[in-house]
Amino acid sequence: MARIAGVDLPNKPMLVALTYIYGIGRPTALNILKKARIPESLRANDLTDVQISQIREIIENEVKVEGELRSEVQMNIKRLMDLGNYRGLRHRRGLPVRGQRTRTNARTRKGPRKGAGVMRPRA
Repeated sequence: MARIAGVDLPNKPMLVALTYIYGIGRPTALNILKKARIPESLRANDLTDVQISQIREIIENEVKVEGELRSEVQMNIKRLMDLGNYRGLRHRRGLPVRGQRTRTNARTRKGPRKGAGVMRPRA
């Protein structure tokens, strides 16, 4: 099993397997494979050590992935919150940021419903 950028790649075609790394999608994976001259249909378990090191080197030099990318995204969100602009306020309140409606839906961001149930008098 190939391990690149701290992620164990599954035994799938390399075009798909590289997308298991945070920050690499299909287009980026295709570019990486072209630069390394590796066929996209080659499975992850069939890679040689030389090919793995080529991919590793390309990713380290040209693409931000995993921890570094996650921390950058969190810093960007924190910056918006510190500035106090509209997007930052939406992040702070845990509401949708990109203009979605909140009267109905938005359950993913808002969490489970907090029912306004009627309290019965104690007997």
